[in-house]
Amino acid sequence: MITRRTVLASLAATLAAPALASPKTPSGIMELAYSDHSPRNMLDIYRPEGPGPFPAILDIHGGGFLTGDKRDLRVPRQVLDRGIAVVRMNYRLSSQSRWPAQQDDVLSAAAFLQKHGKDLGLVTDRIALGGRSAGAFLAVSAAISMVQAGWSPAAVVNFYGPMDFGSMDADMARLDLKVTRPPADSAQSVESLLVGYAVGDRRKEATAMGPVGRLAMMAEGVRLPPLMIRHGIRDNIVSAHQAEHLRTAWHRVDPLTPIDFQLLPDEGHGTAAFGGDKVLGDLASFLARYLVPVMSG
Repeated sequence: MITRRTVLASLAATLAAPALASPKTPSGIMELAYSDHSPRNMLDIYRPEGPGPFPAILDIHGGGFLTGDKRDLRVPRQVLDRGIAVVRMNYRLSSQSRWPAQQDDVLSAAAFLQKHGKDLGLVTDRIALGGRSAGAFLAVSAAISMVQAGWSPAAVVNFYGPMDFGSMDADMARLDLKVTRPPADSAQSVESLLVGYAVGDRRKEATAMGPVGRLAMMAEGVRLPPLMIRHGIRDNIVSAHQAEHLRTAWHRVDPLTPIDFQLLPDEGHGTAAFGGDKVLGDLASFLARYLVPVMSG
């Protein structure tokens, strides 16, 4: 179980680690080590034009926890144009380490940015967490842990992520879509490979470890950061009902927190619209609303 004590211990261990040198390119700072847990613990920083410092989004790739790389993520021009840096990170895959190593890596990267962000041209108290698919699960999970540790991110972004492993198959059965992936309940699913047991055999445990289950155990009135959700209604890998579960659970804990929620009617899992001007423009506007201060005078 992830507790406040384990989160604080993870953050303390990372903050004690020295910053490592990294090659610079004209477009960013590449392959910067944020932890020594694994050679994969690297991140890239892309900053807007100008002197800075800049708020940032820590962006987390998908790939079913089993594959993927930070280089798979595009750096949205729309976000940079709003004066917000983009930090792309890698994390340990499920073939290397079981859960919660992946969340620990996100917490380590966030702690690294808090400690060294000033030297990297970032505003350390205005960092959002976001991701796509499996990366969204990690972003939301880490955000909840940070809230519990008393160090909340400035905002959270969920693009088509699973949010409750225990209900994924039932949610998919409610849709009139052809499913091409193994059932989440099966021992061969990417969700089961992440946690180390067949989700269907230990359903309550699989729900309790995820964002929806963890939010269900939180008291009402805890302040949560603003949340953006985008999910395709025709997603046949992760049902759009997963997005609805997260929205409901988030608002139960904090009814006043802003949630920018949209289901895209003609889109599937990570299909074209998620890389298009409309969705990325919405992302840039959402981040600017909560990361970029309004200047007076």
